[in-house]
Amino acid sequence: MRKVYSLVHLGKEKNRTEAVQSLTIKQVQLTEQKQEFNKRPGKIGRRSFSRSISQSSTDSFSSAPSESDSSEDEGTPRDKVQKNSKGHSDFCIKNIKQADFGRREIEIAEQEMLALVALRKRAQGEKPLAGAKIVGCTHITAQTAVLIETLAVLGAQCRWAACNIYSTQNAVAAALAEAGFSVFAWKGESEDDFWWCIDRCVNLEGWQPNMILDDGGDLTHCIYKKYPHVFKKVKGIVEESVTGVHRLYQLSKAGKLCVPAMNVNDSVTKQKFDNLYCCRESILDGLKRTTDVMFGGKQVVVCGYGEVGKGCCAALKALGAIVYVTEIDPICALQACMDGFRLVKLSEVVRNVDIVITCTGNKNVVRREHLDRMKNGCMVCNMGHSNTEIDVASLRTAELTWERVRSQVDHIIWPDGKRIVLLAEGHLLNLSCSTVPTFVLSITATTQALALIELYNAPEGRYKQDVYLLPKKMDEYVASLHLQTFDAHLTELTDDQAKYLSLNKNGPFKPNYYRY
Repeated sequence: MRKVYSLVHLGKEKNRTEAVQSLTIKQVQLTEQKQEFNKRPGKIGRRSFSRSISQSSTDSFSSAPSESDSSEDEGTPRDKVQKNSKGHSDFCIKNIKQADFGRREIEIAEQEMLALVALRKRAQGEKPLAGAKIVGCTHITAQTAVLIETLAVLGAQCRWAACNIYSTQNAVAAALAEAGFSVFAWKGESEDDFWWCIDRCVNLEGWQPNMILDDGGDLTHCIYKKYPHVFKKVKGIVEESVTGVHRLYQLSKAGKLCVPAMNVNDSVTKQKFDNLYCCRESILDGLKRTTDVMFGGKQVVVCGYGEVGKGCCAALKALGAIVYVTEIDPICALQACMDGFRLVKLSEVVRNVDIVITCTGNKNVVRREHLDRMKNGCMVCNMGHSNTEIDVASLRTAELTWERVRSQVDHIIWPDGKRIVLLAEGHLLNLSCSTVPTFVLSITATTQALALIELYNAPEGRYKQDVYLLPKKMDEYVASLHLQTFDAHLTELTDDQAKYLSLNKNGPFKPNYYRY
């Protein structure tokens, strides 16, 4: 027994001695490596380390959009002629060979857009858009592709450009081109490319649009400035963004609006669902994909507490962020306070916050004076449609250094070494850097389709040269189509109840002035 114990004891002592020796060797090696690292120039070491992190982040397990940096740097496709399998060449996209991948993306989107697909099936026999020539300028994503193909099934001819230089899904654009649509868009367009694509959509010999579907007002602006004669045949404009709607109201006020326009942005189904629920989910997705940030304990200021701001604040608060809000409207400001957020001026907290998010629809919300005072590592991004909310132009000066870290992520470095993280160069974060929930976009797309049908088929005189909201009955119809996804069952009014409320049993159930 003693002999066995002594052998075991000796074995343990031997293992312990070897472990200590191994640990000593590793410590010596680590010390040597540290000394060697310290001999290197600081700047080179830091830059190399930064580059290696960036490279590994984008190469492995990254959920960033599939269009990589290299695809953005290949240059403009304007110089090359491409044809689809049927010989059609009236399009300009990144690469027609990606069509098969894009078609799969569209098929996936259709699974979550059952209401729009149902509308397509119900109305395809009637062809309510027969003879319609629609020129569109929206984000070109799988969800938009489902809308474009629906419009075609309903009888329309479509030509399309992108409303954002970073949001186009190249494979989806390829799938649309392969299907015969005239699409002019690719991810990473220059400013010149952007306007060239819109011009190619509008300016085609022998083809003139009679309907406009816009997102941001750039297409309408282009036609108004360069091709005003086009409005003679246009029956109406459908606009879905706060920026574009603001431009339409300006034209109407000045007496320069030539055709009726439908304000989809302020329809209930857009405002209360796309703006709120879509942004509530996609703000986190965009920030996570680009920066891998953890939100717990972070101090965040959200500029604007409209529906987009409400969605962003709710999501950030749920993950443990400390959220501040800036507002100009006392009603929205009071809502923010009642929801538990502290109302501040940006200048009061800009030195301490970790993330700044704009969602106002305004210009120069974050100015150079704010950017100069931000702390090292502060992240700045925009959730509004227009890229005017952050004064990015003021950062393009000789004393500041721009360093591309990964796709849509730039470090702006001050002379003292301070850096801020700018996402998507101030463009719309969620569609530039990630994706958005398909189901919510189905609600917006269905609303857009119905608005186009309404304006195109309206008898002469129903709509004047002004801006209109979608009829309440249509809002309710869009909502009812989407309720089927949830196996939801609406309660029906009795005749007595309908009489008591002075309502039609089939709706509309709320007056136009009702605020949901």
